[in-house]
Amino acid sequence: MSETQSEPPVWSPLDFRRKHLLNNLVTVVALLFWARVLLYAVRQDAPRAKYGAVFLAGGILVYVIKELADLEGGKRLERIGLWLCALVGVTVPSYVWLNYEVLETTRVGYALDHEYLIGGLFALVILYLTYRAFGAAFASVMILAVLYARFGGLITGLLGHGGVATEQIVNVLTMEFDGFFGSITQVVAVKVALFLLYAGLMRGYGAFELIMRLSFQTAKYLRSGVAQSAVTSSLIVGSINGAQTANAAMTGSFTIPLMKESGMRSDSAGGIEAVASSGGQIMPPVMGAAAFVMASLIPGIGYVDVLVAGIIPALVFYISVAIGVHYMAIKQLPDSGIDIESRIGDIPEGYHPAIEAIRFGVPFAVLLYTLGIAQWTVLSSALYTCVAMIATGAGVPLVLGLVSSDVDLAETGRDALTDTISGFKFGAVSIAPIVIIIAAVNGIVDLLNATGLPGKLSLAMVSVAGGVLLFTVILAMAVCLVLGLGMPTVAAYTIVALLIAPTLTGEFAVEPLAAHFFVLYAAILSGITPPIAIAVVVTTGIAESNFWKTSLEALKLGLPLFVLPFTFIYNPEIVTGGFGLTTAGSGLVVLLGAIAITHGLNCAPRPFGIPSPVDYGARAMYVALGVFAMVWPTLLPRLGAVLVAMILIALQTVVPRGTGVDTVARGD
Repeated sequence: MSETQSEPPVWSPLDFRRKHLLNNLVTVVALLFWARVLLYAVRQDAPRAKYGAVFLAGGILVYVIKELADLEGGKRLERIGLWLCALVGVTVPSYVWLNYEVLETTRVGYALDHEYLIGGLFALVILYLTYRAFGAAFASVMILAVLYARFGGLITGLLGHGGVATEQIVNVLTMEFDGFFGSITQVVAVKVALFLLYAGLMRGYGAFELIMRLSFQTAKYLRSGVAQSAVTSSLIVGSINGAQTANAAMTGSFTIPLMKESGMRSDSAGGIEAVASSGGQIMPPVMGAAAFVMASLIPGIGYVDVLVAGIIPALVFYISVAIGVHYMAIKQLPDSGIDIESRIGDIPEGYHPAIEAIRFGVPFAVLLYTLGIAQWTVLSSALYTCVAMIATGAGVPLVLGLVSSDVDLAETGRDALTDTISGFKFGAVSIAPIVIIIAAVNGIVDLLNATGLPGKLSLAMVSVAGGVLLFTVILAMAVCLVLGLGMPTVAAYTIVALLIAPTLTGEFAVEPLAAHFFVLYAAILSGITPPIAIAVVVTTGIAESNFWKTSLEALKLGLPLFVLPFTFIYNPEIVTGGFGLTTAGSGLVVLLGAIAITHGLNCAPRPFGIPSPVDYGARAMYVALGVFAMVWPTLLPRLGAVLVAMILIALQTVVPRGTGVDTVARGD
């Protein structure tokens, strides 16, 4: 690389002024966007399909203006292109809004000539913005879906179809309330959006800094606490923000440098953060916002059912990963540790923990009460949770200012207002790319439905697998990993739920909750599965590590997560059994099996003093026992496998030091 190439871009005063103005414009548009969302939540003043159009327009506008604000100076052509995207991205949904009654009731199945034109332009805008936000991989999927729909008549065999005319493709995608404005976009607009506003407000009021401070405190009492802080903070934050990459970037910027400074290898630090960020997407009560979509897609299943179903799998994941992180940490961290106080000092100070508990605990209690106990709708629950977050987030500092003579009340009020506006902006910037990719996913799914592909894909999978459930679920998992493509959780889950889950429920009578949890977990795993592994890509950049070594560390730590989806199929009681003893017992066996897998992959070198490479056999034995305990469909053999694994782990822990084993018990 030349010296010129390595230099940072030179920003002119005009560029700085433009950036400042655009950042202010992002804030204004974000406030208007959330004002419309809140107005709908209060009044529900439009049909859901019609509201979805204006919601999509708002998301596109926020995203484009944020991209313009971040654009380096001198890229005039790219800047013009983004402004054109903003123009088309707002104009076409506005046209759909204004002509809703005609498009929905009178002109169904065809469009006017100018509608085909503007619809085609809008489809190109969605394609380009999807490429810009999520890269060529997913944009290619969108292109392939269109090509398959258009030229399906050229395909022979089971997957062939009569072909869909170009005009009809444009109509399905843009001028009918399927496609980009379809049911998935509407679910996100109505049931998911306000939870990302809640996440944005939490960040604006300092909740994420609080989580980081509390997580780092564990490093004072546990040798692996530095690494455990990454797991804890990423799981909590990731459950709310709905995107692996955003979570990895947000928490990883704190946790990865801290782990490296403490003595951990860069690839291990990156791998831990990637797994924790991915695992956050399965943590109740929000589950990366996928819980609300799942409740919408499964007939007769409510949000509380999904919440209850997700608790045991989430505990299995968290405990097994925490143990794996402990193994990795004690092999790499020095006994002396690091000055954790100085790193905690880098995080902005908050209020007293009791006050912070009120500020952030009350809105969370409102969420749990309204959803879990009062059984309100998701929209109403989210609305009252956001209102409570604003009331406590901004109100508590004002109350403290009133009762304390040492506090400047005017300055406190300005800070509270600034934090609130920042929260609205954070929420809008977070949801904007999700809105775009959800529209793309909605378009792909509805277009493929028009070709009959889901039913054909189901037949093809069953045919290839020979009608054997095990082979079918292995193939289904592979397809989910490919279709996930590192997308945000809601988008990844939605596309596999609509294309893959029906095969499991229809052909093999798998319980709907079990099938949907299977595809959810499998889709999320694409974030740590090479060669895509988008979460690893982010953490590798922060850790300055090798991508493949970091991916290997992530896979070693996250392997139980790859086995869990099969557990849902063969032992569905852990997600369908509620809080009964059967569910708890089966969940405990699954947890111990996951611990056996984690132990085999991450325990100290040379188990039982066995020299390398023979020790791989001992490790494989732990993994095999763990997989058997998690997946085998009858309880008694699973108990036997767990018993053997736990006895072996206990024996390994007390093996004399002379064997050369670094035992967990000694902390070496």
